[in-house]
Amino acid sequence: MTDQEDTYGPDDLSGWDPDDQLGDPGSYPFTRGPYASMYTGRLWTMRQYAGFGTARATNERFKALLEAGQTGLSVAFDLPTQMGLDSDDPLARGEVGKVGVAIDSVDDLRVLFDGIPLERVSTSMTINATAAVLLLMYQIVAEEQGASSEEIRGTIQNDILKEYIARGTYIFPAEPSMRIITDTFAYCAAEIPNWNTISISGYHIREAGSTAAQEVAFTIADGLAYVEAARSAGLDIDAFAPRLSFFWNSHNDLFEEAAKFRAARRLWARLMRDRIGATKPESWRMRFHTQTAGSTLTAQQPLNNVVRTAYQALAAVLGGTQSLHTNSYDEALGLPTEESVMIALRTQQILGLESGAASTVDPLAGSYYVESLTDRIEADAMQLISRIDELGGAPAAIESGFQQREIEEAAYRFARSVDDGSAAVVGVNSFVVDAEGEPEVMVVDRGLEAQQISTLEARRAARDNDAVAGALAAVTETARGSANLLYPMKDALSLGATIGEVTGALLPVFGRYRPTF
Repeated sequence: MTDQEDTYGPDDLSGWDPDDQLGDPGSYPFTRGPYASMYTGRLWTMRQYAGFGTARATNERFKALLEAGQTGLSVAFDLPTQMGLDSDDPLARGEVGKVGVAIDSVDDLRVLFDGIPLERVSTSMTINATAAVLLLMYQIVAEEQGASSEEIRGTIQNDILKEYIARGTYIFPAEPSMRIITDTFAYCAAEIPNWNTISISGYHIREAGSTAAQEVAFTIADGLAYVEAARSAGLDIDAFAPRLSFFWNSHNDLFEEAAKFRAARRLWARLMRDRIGATKPESWRMRFHTQTAGSTLTAQQPLNNVVRTAYQALAAVLGGTQSLHTNSYDEALGLPTEESVMIALRTQQILGLESGAASTVDPLAGSYYVESLTDRIEADAMQLISRIDELGGAPAAIESGFQQREIEEAAYRFARSVDDGSAAVVGVNSFVVDAEGEPEVMVVDRGLEAQQISTLEARRAARDNDAVAGALAAVTETARGSANLLYPMKDALSLGATIGEVTGALLPVFGRYRPTF
């Protein structure tokens, strides 16, 4: 942070009320953590993000991670899957299986989770515009395995607003996208009660160049927009709010990041109780997953990234995360190798079992510096939220380009500071070496794309195409009305409809989003 003091003492917390600002762990305003025992009861979920090539290749990586002690799965999908395109779509050419696993139909998900009992594992899926489709595929596969609806646990990211702000994997305009999200809230409340229906994501906002306070503000503003949309759709706040979750970035400044998590939890609790009027403590409680900062990984001296990731993971634990992904040191160069993934997982295991960071609840509580940082981030974030309120809420502010401009300006300031040397990046502008060895880089086999397309064509030929066409027509018809979309979508997917076909059934009604600013 800028303009911070060199030393902190009692005067910095003059008039500070620990009962109001902290409370007890597991109690409002949840500054000290969402649960009373935190990691003294059990460690956070260790959830390494993985996915590449075909479902079979990723299945093998999942099994290796579970055997190594990972306690939850996190699925990375390729860009065509994220954009609602089948692998044989001309726009998918060259991108199939590159940045994640290619999923065209429920058949691929059957292979992805082959031999993995879904009633015993929690799965996070980083998917947004097509989140409802992937959730339904997951439910179909879990049911085929014999899992009950109460046993299915996991999270879909499902956060379309941050796609308009920072990432760009959107399909439909905001209004129909919000309808799909609220339909998902309602569907899960009725059908999959223990599923986290959205992971409101600050991660990509921070990756785009935001400050810590901007990450908190823009993410919570998005969360408030989802809450208001759900209420407008007639949903009871205390029925769906306990299943909301968040996804944060853990960046380089150890204490700022720990304070950021504490501030976000407190701010959300206050807004949900006092602004929204939720009455259940479960609705005020912010639960979140954290990923270490991909944007801080350097291609220069990549082994330095092991150290960066370890400190970022420590910040997340000190800040009270419920789930954690640690980046692999070689991700600035390509997809992580199995060796680098294991080092990333071992980083979490050493942190949890050897460091002592998990031995007490919120060890930073009462620190003059950390509490001052927590208060400052909360105040700065609330100021930005008030500005978004003045603009008409998060969707309206996005359409005006407010969040995007704020992030661009912050990213520019940081880039200038690296260029002029005022911000040190070891190996990039400090302690640079002239010659470096070439580490092993994982490359996805180019032949996997042709293999995926061939498999897709065979599956289309083997299904009842008339039944699929009828089910897709029902999806389109439902989109024209107000009934819940997920039920006809599930019917279509069960018959073998592809992700591209379901998306295509919605496009004539919803249209495609085009930025206006």
